[in-house]
Amino acid sequence: MAKKTLIVGGVAGGATTATRLRRRDDSMEIVIFERGDYISYANCGLPYYIGGVIESRDALLVTKPEVMRDRFHIDVRVSSEVTKIIPEEKKIEVTNKKTGEVYEETYDNLVLATGSSPIKPPIPGINADNIFTLWTVPDTDRIKAYLTEKKPRSAAVIGGGFIGLEMAENLHAEGLEVSVIEMQSQVMAPVDPEMANLVHENMIMNGLNLILGDGVKEFHHKGNTIQIELTSGNMVETDMVILSIGVRPNNELAKQAGLALNQKGGVLVDDYLQTSIPDIYAVGDVIEVTHYVTKDKTMIPLAGPANKQARILADNIVGDKKKYNGTLGTAVAKVFDLDVASVGLNEKQLKAMGKVKNQDYFVALINQKSHAGYYPGATPLTLKMLFDGEGKILGGQIVGQDGVDKRIDTLATTMRLDGTIYQLEELELAYAPPFSSAKDPVNMLGYVAENILRGQVKFIDWSELDTLLADESKKNSYTVLDVTEEMERMVFAVPNSIHIPSGQIHDRWNELDKNKMIILYCTIGVRSYNAARVLIQKGFKDVSVLSCGTSFYKSMHYEKSKVQLKAAEKKTVEPMPTSDKEMKVLNCCGLQCPGPIMKVHETISGMNENEMLKVSATDMGFAADIDSWCRRTGNTLVKTERQNKENIVYIKKGTENMSQKENQIIETPQGKTIIVFSGDLDKVLASFIIANGAASMGRPVTMFFTFWGLNALRKSNGPSVKKPFMDRMFGAMMPKGSKKLKLSKMNMAGMGTAMMKKVMNDKNVDSLETLMQHGLKNGIRLVACTMSMDIMGITKDELIDGVEFAGVASYLGDAEESNVNLFI
Repeated sequence: MAKKTLIVGGVAGGATTATRLRRRDDSMEIVIFERGDYISYANCGLPYYIGGVIESRDALLVTKPEVMRDRFHIDVRVSSEVTKIIPEEKKIEVTNKKTGEVYEETYDNLVLATGSSPIKPPIPGINADNIFTLWTVPDTDRIKAYLTEKKPRSAAVIGGGFIGLEMAENLHAEGLEVSVIEMQSQVMAPVDPEMANLVHENMIMNGLNLILGDGVKEFHHKGNTIQIELTSGNMVETDMVILSIGVRPNNELAKQAGLALNQKGGVLVDDYLQTSIPDIYAVGDVIEVTHYVTKDKTMIPLAGPANKQARILADNIVGDKKKYNGTLGTAVAKVFDLDVASVGLNEKQLKAMGKVKNQDYFVALINQKSHAGYYPGATPLTLKMLFDGEGKILGGQIVGQDGVDKRIDTLATTMRLDGTIYQLEELELAYAPPFSSAKDPVNMLGYVAENILRGQVKFIDWSELDTLLADESKKNSYTVLDVTEEMERMVFAVPNSIHIPSGQIHDRWNELDKNKMIILYCTIGVRSYNAARVLIQKGFKDVSVLSCGTSFYKSMHYEKSKVQLKAAEKKTVEPMPTSDKEMKVLNCCGLQCPGPIMKVHETISGMNENEMLKVSATDMGFAADIDSWCRRTGNTLVKTERQNKENIVYIKKGTENMSQKENQIIETPQGKTIIVFSGDLDKVLASFIIANGAASMGRPVTMFFTFWGLNALRKSNGPSVKKPFMDRMFGAMMPKGSKKLKLSKMNMAGMGTAMMKKVMNDKNVDSLETLMQHGLKNGIRLVACTMSMDIMGITKDELIDGVEFAGVASYLGDAEESNVNLFI
């Protein structure tokens, strides 16, 4: 006698179980009960139908009930809600929602594929006609009808998960002003905060109002308008709301039947997807799964795992013994210009488990091109991989405009096959310039990870650098070294960094202090890694590279660049040329580091005054960079726009007229630099008084001590240092420290100097030594010229603590950012 299998739920898990069962057993009686009116629909495609990307509603209906009946001989009963399970009698109770009829149905096997539903918390005012959830086809119809009939001008999306962000993008595409309100500090919970920051930056660039770290307290209704009161007290006014707060398992039937559940309400199943009651099985969003990496139990509501579980379950019902070995949580989403993907664990989860970075796990964070940089259309990929000391891959995240999906799939496949970072290095992946590079970004993840484990490179991330820069007590323990080219430094530089271009590091490494931690950076991390290898082989013991370079660092501070971008957008300009023939056109898409800026500089240099240059670039930060460059070089950023995945900027050579300058934000350098050449007490005193005054106003100050000025920095009781004869003679003839300095005039064999010090003391004027200590506490950089030290035979050990050692390039770097430069 043929067995009878009843399936509750007809979307991903239920429909797949039914069709696989039919392919395995043609005689089995199979019945699907679906309480809605549709089965097997593409719920992941619903936002794109609302946004018009998917034009046909029918395209969402993957399989209709009549097709299941005709093609597979499966009895599909829509609008039929299973309200009760009676396990001891192996039967269920069903209500026909259209007729009200209640009947019973027996089973040999029962499958629960009831899925999940959107969370709708009891917020005052939440039950209104213009507040929607999106989970089913009828939900879609309601939203679509509202957009067509009411023509709202604005929308607010509550929640920054996959569906929320997809809805935000599609509503924005429909011409609505969109706000995204997320209670957590980031959108896209599966990725780490720094990767989410790339998404935040891009959402803002596309004109969204992004509100993070603020929840909804109450909805207030005024006619067709909703005023959203946030927990902070702020108000957001909108015409419609989409709730995308999260989902909960549809476990009512399981609970009623007495099935074992976890704390989150997920149905417990064994490796074969059987519940705690024999002959009752469950798949999909409703069940608890094993995390493939940790082997812990968790909830991962995704369509891919649901379909795979359904196939395994169907095979087990007909007699196989297949195990479901767990879920990796591989996921990808399109958010405006960016694709965001993740697999396995993120760093937040590892920290919550008590794991310690660089002990229990390691991080490889790199920036690569989606395909060969010289082939048109190459775009940046930011890849983050977590791995342990044995090379086991714990998780990965990727953000970019192209090629994100295939890279995350490659990581997921490697993890599923228990591969390690060493297998990533060996993967032989298809290569041609339009598709990848000879060393694919996934290979590069493996290479970087191996370098980390072998101790060939150490990385410092953006937040660690910020913490270090903010810690006054540590400022003399490290040097931040910029190895970019001069043109790049004009665009951006990390505060208080010194500059040695990567091509000069072999010749100028001795300008750096081996006793300090050296932090190197470039645009994306490649040149700084190469320079770091040089320093390590020169004997530097503590060398770190800024992960992903300044391209990533700037995105982590995207709020600071918003002002520049908005200013560029609002400029009033002369009439634009009507065609590309009337201006120079420069395609910098996919250009390799040091990036488009160098090409722009080269092109502008050969142009005539007032000529226009149109530049296209795929670098996400290009618009902000070129604005800064134009202001620094006396050229005019006329207009910025976004076309497809490219930033388009229009630059006029030379400055604007006065009326246009009124609309431009001018960045005035505020730093102060002082060259202390003299070793006279009065002149050194004057330099420190000026320096401390500037520092007290919050200005960055650098004092560069050269030749006789170095004597002010000498210790009065310095150590005995073995020197050549000539160096000893120099040392004996020069004043040893600030207390031995003499006046430039009226010294009178020391009497004038003594009188000066007494008068200063009587009138409560700080001594030079006190001023020097104040200066160090106020953040003044005291820089000793290493070339002068070498000439005068002064060693580092002879100078006071807190002094930095650098060449003239360091001083010139600070002088470039200053509006006052004194020579004393």
